[in-house]
Amino acid sequence: MTTPTAAAHADPIDALLAAGRIRHHAGALAASAAFGRRAMLKIRHDPKQLVDSAAIPILFTVLFTYLFGGSLGGSTGDYLTTLLPGVLGMSIAIVTMYGGARLAQDVRSGAFDRFRGLPVWRGAFVLGGPLSDAARYLFASAIVVGLGLAMGYRPAGGAAGVLAAVALVIVFGLALSLLWAAVALVVRDPAVVLSIANAVLIPLSFAGNIFVRPDTMPGWLRAFVDVNPLSLLATASRDLMNDTGAAGGAVVRSLATTAGIALVCAPITLRLYGRQG
Repeated sequence: MTTPTAAAHADPIDALLAAGRIRHHAGALAASAAFGRRAMLKIRHDPKQLVDSAAIPILFTVLFTYLFGGSLGGSTGDYLTTLLPGVLGMSIAIVTMYGGARLAQDVRSGAFDRFRGLPVWRGAFVLGGPLSDAARYLFASAIVVGLGLAMGYRPAGGAAGVLAAVALVIVFGLALSLLWAAVALVVRDPAVVLSIANAVLIPLSFAGNIFVRPDTMPGWLRAFVDVNPLSLLATASRDLMNDTGAAGGAVVRSLATTAGIALVCAPITLRLYGRQG
């Protein structure tokens, strides 16, 4: 018989199994949802995940608005119309790396091997994590938007434009999380996953149009900015939130990039998962 103390320290998946949340031969969706629930339950034991989701958008929004808003945008209010939608996408992109680190930790701890033995769809463990990550992405998005409103930002696109931009960045975050899942299955070390993600995301964040307009950049850098996924996401979010009237083309380009990331990374991740053992 399991004692309360032992149960408190057991992996959340054990409670889900005991409660019948994961049934024998469960369907792909049900099994993925169960593993997503496991990831959500683990946040209670590691609240740092939520702290990081809030700290990153707060840091960049406040710091850049009040330090550089006047010089780059003429005023903090005008700069927020450029900065906030860009920070929204960048914050979600940065948060995605923690899903890969979590997967790498499960691989190292042996939990990964145990879950592979469950009579459920084999990809559920990998894809269940991003389902829970969507809740963290939504939390980070709410922080960015709420902070912007408190600082005086008034989106011309209204609530519909803001919700559309949030949906766009969350979908992008889910696609990007598949990349870090693939990295986690190769390197199997949470610290290395975070290092690789930072090495990719920091250049993409700063060599883009999130903080500054690329009009004065040299041609070679402008060419990179024009195809930078985070720049495409920032442009689409700005058009939606600021109601520029040109949102359609930018949104299509961003969604096409997101779809490309997902179509490339999902099969690779599932293939790597199948080779583990």
